[in-house]
Amino acid sequence: MLPVSDSVADLALLIARAAEDRKATDIRVLQVEEVCYLADYFVIVSGFSVAQLRAIAKAVEEQVLLACGRRPARREGAAETGWVLLDYGDVIVHIFLPKQREFYNLEMFWNRATQVSLPEAPVPVTP
Repeated sequence: MLPVSDSVADLALLIARAAEDRKATDIRVLQVEEVCYLADYFVIVSGFSVAQLRAIAKAVEEQVLLACGRRPARREGAAETGWVLLDYGDVIVHIFLPKQREFYNLEMFWNRATQVSLPEAPVPVTP
């Protein structure tokens, strides 16, 4: 795992912390820029109910808007389907119920990506 310090990485870590605040589990931040042209980072998290998925997505959107003034360019899926995607361009957020996360298995699909460790303290975001 690599430490990170650029603003896109800070955004990914802010998103991870926002999800963590809503009790998301199995939080993974993957640096995918070397193996994927879609984004620089994926943030992949799990929740255990439809209500929790909604709360995680809402917390992420609110925290990114507050800290960076950004809204997702796209929002795909719905909590009722067990999967929500928030696309911030450089960072794509995947919020899953466990069954859907196991089915899509993004960590295995992007296994050549670098997993980024979450620091102990919150990371300030530079817009």
